[in-house]
Amino acid sequence: MTYIIQTHNLTKVYNGAEVVSGVNMYIKKGEIYGFLGPNGSGKTTIMKMITNLVKPTGGEIEVLGEKLSPTSFEVLKRIGSTIEYPVFYEKLSARKNLDLHCRYMGFHNKNEIDEALKLVNLINVEKKPVKEFSLGMKQRLAIARAVITKPDLLILDEPLNGLDPQGIREMRNLFLNLSSQYGMSLLISSHILGEIEQIADTIGVIREGKILEETSMDIIRGKYVEHLELQVKDQAKAAFVLENELNIDNFRIKEQDSLIHIYDRNISQNDVIQAMVTNQIEIGSIHKKSKSLEDYFLQLIEGGNKDA
Repeated sequence: MTYIIQTHNLTKVYNGAEVVSGVNMYIKKGEIYGFLGPNGSGKTTIMKMITNLVKPTGGEIEVLGEKLSPTSFEVLKRIGSTIEYPVFYEKLSARKNLDLHCRYMGFHNKNEIDEALKLVNLINVEKKPVKEFSLGMKQRLAIARAVITKPDLLILDEPLNGLDPQGIREMRNLFLNLSSQYGMSLLISSHILGEIEQIADTIGVIREGKILEETSMDIIRGKYVEHLELQVKDQAKAAFVLENELNIDNFRIKEQDSLIHIYDRNISQNDVIQAMVTNQIEIGSIHKKSKSLEDYFLQLIEGGNKDA
């Protein structure tokens, strides 16, 4: 397995308080990693440590196969990032800002400026001073600046802030394209969980500076599939009917709630109701249910049971 980022017991202390606590993260080459957590949970601090903007109090960071140190200048050239509120030369145009960034990075392919502006759909306002940009336009420009050098690793802190629904959709497609077509690895934090659900290969959930879970979206989708939730008084009898009359073995009994979760997609709600009624089993309720990344995230953050 090739990891583009690995952290080992990464820790950061501010004023005697541990804001990042023994974090171990593993981000694979070419994947999109969704970084989720409440405000103040440590996401931005970790991103700053990975980009050498903040020095860790303890632990190690390995980026692109190299242990990060204060002198890791060459490896940082292979990283594009936008962290917290994007800052620009406000009186200059988008094109001028990108040109200055390229000079600073020692990147001399000026044709990439046009391509980067096109990628984020800023081609018609490239000469307007940035001070006249909306927050959404500044977010687009920040992403253009981050991707212009075609980095191996892209780190984006809340990149969808200020974007309208069309802009969010455009950025979603851009992130997927950067991963699939350019082979970039992306670390993205966002509070828009529905968007992360659509693009992420892996998610990491952090609370109070500690990683609660790091898992693939395929595993989450496998656990949180659509199912029927059946509430009955006589669970044992209902389970017997499911197994012996409807030939279903893919269900789970939750005794404390008088519930049965049925995961067989070939059985309809009407089939279950008819079988219960025929066998004189009283139904309290029956609903079609499905859990999303938001459900999963909230259960983790609130300390609930992921498998509930």
